[in-house]
Amino acid sequence: MDFGLVLQNDPPAKVLVDRMVRAERLGFTHGWTFDSAVLWQEPFVIYSRILEHTERLIVGPMVTNPGTRTWEVTASTFATLNDMYGNRTICGIGRGDSAMRVAGRKPATLGVLGEAMGVIKDLAEGREAEFGGTSMRIPWVKDGSLPIWMAAYGPKALELTGRQADGYILQLADPFLTEWMIKAVRQAAADAGRDPGSVKICVAAPAYVTDGSAARNAHALDQCRWFGGMVGNHVADLVSRYGESSGMVPGDLTTYIKAREKYDYSHHGRAGNPDTEFVPDEIVERFCLVGPVEAHVAKLEQLKALGVDQFAIYAMHDAIDEVIERYATEVIPTVS
Repeated sequence: MDFGLVLQNDPPAKVLVDRMVRAERLGFTHGWTFDSAVLWQEPFVIYSRILEHTERLIVGPMVTNPGTRTWEVTASTFATLNDMYGNRTICGIGRGDSAMRVAGRKPATLGVLGEAMGVIKDLAEGREAEFGGTSMRIPWVKDGSLPIWMAAYGPKALELTGRQADGYILQLADPFLTEWMIKAVRQAAADAGRDPGSVKICVAAPAYVTDGSAARNAHALDQCRWFGGMVGNHVADLVSRYGESSGMVPGDLTTYIKAREKYDYSHHGRAGNPDTEFVPDEIVERFCLVGPVEAHVAKLEQLKALGVDQFAIYAMHDAIDEVIERYATEVIPTVS
C-alpha cells in the first residue's frame, strides 16, 4: 500500500513544502493538497516548489474541478510541471464543492466532469482534443502522462469513475462503505470493457494517533470531526438527488446527516468547525483512523484486503507533524 499526505495551502507555503519534502524522505509516495482558490493559496504554484525540492513524490490536487479553470489551462499547467520535473503529477478531480460554492457557482454536472476528464488527459498527454467546438493539441508535450483519479460517492459518479478514470478517490475510511464503493467502481469498469484491477483505489481520511486513553481519543475525535461535516456536504447532495430511502446510497452514509442544519465554508476542512457538531463520535471513528498505532494498522490492513492501493492522510488537526512521524516509523513499515 502506498501512503499519501493531504495538506491545505495555508500560508506560509514554505511550511507545506517543508512537510512534503520531509514526507518523501520518510516514505510517503504522494503529496496532495486542497484546491479552492478563494479559501487557500493557489496549489499549482506551490506544486512547482514541492517538485523542485523532491525527487520521487507524486503531486496533485485532492481535488480540482472542471469549473474554476478552463480545461486547456489545467492540462497545460500539469503538462508544464511534468515537462519540468518528469511526469510526477496526478490529477485528482471531482464536481467541485468548496471551490465552486464559495465562488457562487454550482458544482459541475457529471456530464461536464466526464468530458473535462477526457479533454484534460488528452491535452496533457499530447493528444488532440475537442473543447467547445474547437480541436486543439498542445504541440510541445512529449511523452506526457497524467493519471486522472476521480472523487465520487453516488451511484452515477461511481459508474463514471469505473468507466473512465484511472483511479478512484474515496474520502472516508469505513471498511463497509469502502467495500460497497469499490465493488461499484470495479463493476462499472468491467461493464465498460476495462480491466477492473487497472483502476487504482485511494482512500483518504484524517488519521490521529493516540495513546489509547479515553481523554486522548476524545480529543482526537474532536480534532477530526470536521471531516464528517465535509463528507456530509456530498451526502446531502446525494439525498437531495436520490432521496434518503431510494436504496441508491447506503443508509450508513445518509442517516447521520439528519441533524445537519447549515455549513459555513469559511471553516471548511478545519478542526473545530462549529458547523460539524452534529457529527457523532461513531461516524468520526468509522470515517477516520483514530486511536493507538495498532488500531491504525488493523484498519489499514482491512482496507488493503479490500483492494485499496493508497491511503492518503488528511492532516488537518493539531498533530500534523506527529502523525507524519508516527506513520513513517510505526505504520508504513508494517502495512506497506
